[in-house]
Amino acid sequence: MNIFITGTSRGIGRYLMEYYAAQGHTIFGCSRSSFEYPNYTHFVADLTDEQACMQLCRKLRKIAQIDVLINNAGIASMNHFMMTSYAQLETIFKTNVFSSFLFMREFSKGMIKSGFGRIVNFSSVAVPLSIEGEAVYAASKSATETLTRITAKELGKFGNITVNAIAPNPIETDIIKHVPKDKLNALIAQQAIPRYGKMEDIANALDFFIDPNSSMITGQVVYLGGIS
Repeated sequence: MNIFITGTSRGIGRYLMEYYAAQGHTIFGCSRSSFEYPNYTHFVADLTDEQACMQLCRKLRKIAQIDVLINNAGIASMNHFMMTSYAQLETIFKTNVFSSFLFMREFSKGMIKSGFGRIVNFSSVAVPLSIEGEAVYAASKSATETLTRITAKELGKFGNITVNAIAPNPIETDIIKHVPKDKLNALIAQQAIPRYGKMEDIANALDFFIDPNSSMITGQVVYLGGIS
């Protein structure tokens, strides 16, 4: 399949790019920095810029029909909401919500024509846990979940097209490196499975969502670690 993944330069996105490339899929991706990898085509783009996102979509449509869209790119702001600037608010929503919306809208056009598509967005356990200090980040991921559920209904009428979301529990990547250990430990203690998540856990859930046989699985948000 042709898979497009956002935020592939590091962390979860880099792992997923390498994971699916190793399986023989044709992978396309983007990030702010440039790099090369076998069986992978990279685009440099600022996802907070609407025109940059649209230009990337236009370029990609000339190259391939995207079967799977994985909206992985995201940023967080671990601040009390009183200490969060408007610029931070805007950047977080542009990266976590607006860019996902644009890629979903543009790539779903081709999915409707082909009668097949898999879209997977990334949420966070910060949503159900209502974690203090993450009001803006959690709000952006709440918006992502709503976008996921409603677009699943709107696209489900056009064939074998599904829209789902994965909400990882804490995984040792750059996004949590500035979070105090005691805060992370308290969060993990609230999980049914009290441990850090692994990249393999995310890939396992993704494999299920993007499987062609998962045609009746849509509008779902999976919180890894057993959080409800």
